[in-house]
Amino acid sequence: MELSGKVALVTGGGTGIGRAAAVRLAKAGAKVAVLARTESDLETTVKQIEAAGSDGLVVVADVSKADQMKRAVEQTIERFGRLDIVVANAGINGVWAPIEEIEPDEWDQTVAVNLRGTYLAVHFAAPELKKHGGAIVVTASVNGTRIFSNAGATAYATTKAGQVAFAKMLAVELAKFKVRVNVVCPGAITTEIEESVEKRDVDEIAVPVEYPEGKIPLTGGKPGKAEQVADLIHFLVSDASSHITGTEVWIDGAESLVQG
Repeated sequence: MELSGKVALVTGGGTGIGRAAAVRLAKAGAKVAVLARTESDLETTVKQIEAAGSDGLVVVADVSKADQMKRAVEQTIERFGRLDIVVANAGINGVWAPIEEIEPDEWDQTVAVNLRGTYLAVHFAAPELKKHGGAIVVTASVNGTRIFSNAGATAYATTKAGQVAFAKMLAVELAKFKVRVNVVCPGAITTEIEESVEKRDVDEIAVPVEYPEGKIPLTGGKPGKAEQVADLIHFLVSDASSHITGTEVWIDGAESLVQG
């Protein structure tokens, strides 16, 4: 699954799944621009990209800001001459709470990062991708696609469901330009995103869910690794998946099949 000569832009590339994906694509030969708000995290990712034998670019930007995302795509093309792959991975858990307790600005923040951020990345990259074909992978979640039992995660789950619909619409729209659009839906993965969740009074609205022994059947309850999601992303942007578009793929060790 060689990616030599390809250029990728990975949002949320400073940590977790984004970092793992960036490094995985670099190992396959792609040049990778990594985007996030924290420069020091991005510098660490670029060092790993370079250690993998490829070229990396630090792009500091907020995915919810149109002017910053426009410039981010321009920077990538200016540096590498083209853009072939977009991994719209940046996201937050946001606030999980009863619906009457989620403040409008908290709702808007989750939507701005997760859904608007995905739109902006693709919106500004699409003209370049349409020139020669390419691949887009959106990082959604089991939440909002198979799992609806995480109490208070309404804003988060809604954005994740929206990302799947977004990808399916664009899979059809961009097909004639040979641009494929797919979605990965991770379950429990060891990343830093859990640090960004704020939960308030969720016990009051939780509905008990009984699991078989081990809530992740494939691993006996152990979460997956960011590198495993990165391998799936690599497959979806490579020629090995050349006839796959508009598809969501759950990567959760069967977690969503017993928890949903």
